[in-house]
Amino acid sequence: MHRITGRAGGDNLIEMSPTESFNDDINGYNQHASSSTGSFQQGQSASFLTPDVCVETCESLSASLASLASSDHSDSPQFEAQTLERISALTGLSRKRALFLKFRSRIDKQQQSKDSVFFRDGLRRIDFVLSYVDDKAGERKQERRRVYEANLAKVGLELETEDKSESEDGKTYFVKIHAPWEVLATYADVLKIKVPFKVNDIPDNTEMPMNWLSTPFRLPETIMHPEPDFFTAPFDKSKSDFFLIDDKETFFPPSNRNRIVYYILSRCSYLREECGEKDKKGIKRLLNNGTYTAAFPLHDCRYWKKSRDTHCESERYSLYKHWARFLFFFKEQPLNLVRKYYGEKIGIYFAWLGFYTEMLLFAAIVGTICFVYGVLTYDENEWSKEICSGEIGGKIVMCPLCDKKCGFWKLNSTCNSSWQSHLFDNVGTVFFAIFMGIWVTLFLELWKRRQARLEYEWDLVDFEEEQQQLQLRPEYETKCSNRKLNRITQEMEPYLPITSKCARLCLSGATVIFWISLIIACIIGVIAYRLAVYAAFASIMKDNPTSHLQVVGPYITPQLATSVTASCINFVIIMILNLMYERVAVWITDMEIPKTHLEYENKLTVKMFLFQFVNYYSSCFYVAFFKGKFVGYPGNYAYMFGRWSKLRNEECDPGGCLIELTTQLVIVMTGKQVWGNIQEALVPWLMNWWGSRKARKHPESIYSRWEQDNDLQSFGQLGLFYEYLEMVIQFGFITLFVASFPLAPLLALINNIIEVRVDAWKLTTQYRRPVAAKAHSIGAWEEILSGIAVLSVVTNAFIVAFTSDMIPRLVYMYAYHPDGEMNMKGYINNSLSMFNISAIPVANSPEEGENPAWFNSSITTCRYRDFRYPSGHEKQYSHTMQFWHILAAKLAFIIIMEHVVFMVKFFVAWMIPDVPSDVRARVKRERYLVQEYLHNYEVDKLKKQLTHNNCSNDCTCTPMIYPTLSKHEVLSECL
Repeated sequence: MHRITGRAGGDNLIEMSPTESFNDDINGYNQHASSSTGSFQQGQSASFLTPDVCVETCESLSASLASLASSDHSDSPQFEAQTLERISALTGLSRKRALFLKFRSRIDKQQQSKDSVFFRDGLRRIDFVLSYVDDKAGERKQERRRVYEANLAKVGLELETEDKSESEDGKTYFVKIHAPWEVLATYADVLKIKVPFKVNDIPDNTEMPMNWLSTPFRLPETIMHPEPDFFTAPFDKSKSDFFLIDDKETFFPPSNRNRIVYYILSRCSYLREECGEKDKKGIKRLLNNGTYTAAFPLHDCRYWKKSRDTHCESERYSLYKHWARFLFFFKEQPLNLVRKYYGEKIGIYFAWLGFYTEMLLFAAIVGTICFVYGVLTYDENEWSKEICSGEIGGKIVMCPLCDKKCGFWKLNSTCNSSWQSHLFDNVGTVFFAIFMGIWVTLFLELWKRRQARLEYEWDLVDFEEEQQQLQLRPEYETKCSNRKLNRITQEMEPYLPITSKCARLCLSGATVIFWISLIIACIIGVIAYRLAVYAAFASIMKDNPTSHLQVVGPYITPQLATSVTASCINFVIIMILNLMYERVAVWITDMEIPKTHLEYENKLTVKMFLFQFVNYYSSCFYVAFFKGKFVGYPGNYAYMFGRWSKLRNEECDPGGCLIELTTQLVIVMTGKQVWGNIQEALVPWLMNWWGSRKARKHPESIYSRWEQDNDLQSFGQLGLFYEYLEMVIQFGFITLFVASFPLAPLLALINNIIEVRVDAWKLTTQYRRPVAAKAHSIGAWEEILSGIAVLSVVTNAFIVAFTSDMIPRLVYMYAYHPDGEMNMKGYINNSLSMFNISAIPVANSPEEGENPAWFNSSITTCRYRDFRYPSGHEKQYSHTMQFWHILAAKLAFIIIMEHVVFMVKFFVAWMIPDVPSDVRARVKRERYLVQEYLHNYEVDKLKKQLTHNNCSNDCTCTPMIYPTLSKHEVLSECL
């Protein structure tokens, strides 16, 4: 292993011979020197770079050159003379040759590009970077680093260290890691990475009619398809000449290279074997205990300009130019380039997000049409006309909505809210609820087809979850001390005893239940706030003090003020509980010790979604299905915690609770999206801007590529998880409660258009390059989306039936209209029951001064929203027959709507195959070719072996396969 360092110290040179050490420290800069300097060296190297130079002086010489390049007084003549004398004394060279070394050091420092992704020799690519700050008191950390880096050397990785004097802050060391071909080939075999063996010969017949219409939305072909299409097979090191290997240095793309290196880093021990602590391994633990401050693969260039190195791909620049800028929001995404640069897991996310956004376009169009229908039929709203009429609504006196602090009020005071309610509570809403039930099915089925095509194009067809069982989490390997025989592999493997597993699961489940209970308690608190504050708002607004406010004044009512403030408080509680629970969810998932990364993500996904589901949707469920349903009637009101609490259950407006559900949905959904975009984009930008404010002024020779990336934010292992969670929560809003707000898909579409570019921008410009990972699907999120799709049919049916006034109006129009005409005249009077004011108990009566000025003793009755017999009737205050007819109609509507939508859903799912026929044919073709070519390869190999055996004893043949890593340790439980 070659390790180049600019530090002084006895543990810097690992497994390096004296000649190699000297040549690496002195000649490692040849790639970046000027041509004149190079020619001078060629003439002089034979005379003074000889093995006679003492090896013990190499580290001191390196330190001298480093201090020379970084010193603030390097331009001083006295300092220059002292440095020359020092170099001459250390090396035994003449002053002239020492002057040349000093000149070379200065040239190398100035010529090194900040966009360099190579070692100092300009040949070996930097696959990973570790950074740390050397703490003088941290002897244990130094020992961990020394052992860890020595163990990396045993595996075959090559390291090069940048001294802190070379960094812009003067504190940070950088360890650059390169994986040579032998290491890459070995671990590509372990990880079963697919590589090309033949150019794809299947013609692409995907041309669509009128394809020219999509030209404005397309990107250049070199961006959309950055590499040709190949047939691929899992890499086998023993058959390396079977694959299309033109250049070993570029055969594995950077995403695969950093994935392999991270696999090694996460399994390498940092303590000596004699210590006996098997769990002390992995870069994750070293980052947690502060031994290293960061570990990341490098971006290949600065995002706003290409690298000056012609061997650098500058894919980051291409992604920023064609993908991460908002001006390209109407363009297609370069998914193949995203996959090549970031890996399949991130590529699948952006493919899903783009497809979801495309499908939202259709839902947004239909939802907008339904909203426009409500606007166009605004003047045909007969029940709102009656409410606003002075002859009808102006003469109907309503019973108080709360005890003591609420007075009697006239129905026409709710005129504005009834008109607003009609925009969303109309016949178009029913149609849209049914449409969204079918749309969800189409979205999920068409995504399965899109996902199947990506699986083929990205070589993920045979990437099954069983393969990930071979990649146990390092934490599982280290914490599970017990071993048992695997019946399939017949090898001993770690396992967690069933008693320990059950205990951990019980503790985890209890923790989740506790936090969900905490959310419910907070929601109950918000409901109590609504009940308590409504009375205060009603008392304050009894004289209409908001009427002087222009535009919004007439629309502010006690109900609206209570709803808006409660929704805002609920949103703040949601955000606070989110921040707290995220850490708890990660902690209890770690405590369960999942076996594989896939199992870990699935467990965390279920916990987080259950919490988020209750957190975000509980308030909407309350308004939709509980508010106004358990009110009672004057003289016998229902109370939240009993009569002693004096918190009377809320009533709905005469126009229904749908408008309040709409308000709640808009505030929570819009607030979450705005807050999410601020949190995702603005916060990382501010942190990066502040962290790199000094370094931005430095020249390229000082602020190097690894330092630039080190100053960026870490994307984190769960960065993608939170992106999925955000979108799935949004998906729930636009499906579960869409009957109350047809414009929800439009808001989601606008947000997602921004979201795609914000996610692309922050990933490309504000975050370090994530470690590439494979994924053949969106994982457990697909099952969660399917569950939401089924639940949405039920919730929308109940919203139309019980939250809106659609069913009572239809029952009145068809069965209870007095004149037999099919219109809504008289509906308001029919839907309100009557109660004698004298029968209202003192505890429910308004206090003195709370009633409006127009109220007097001549008013003997008040109305309330229900279908009950009036006082004096033999069945007084019990429900009328119309109530039971309406209830039966509601239940019938729910059953019919659910059955119709579910039948259509299942039929659509049955009609649309999950895998397109052309993809199925290509998969079969590729499998056939793999078998055929492997067979021919083995036959040719056998022929050569037979020919070799028939050769004379003097015949010598070149081995066909690459040598194995006999001198390196392979970190894998699979080998």
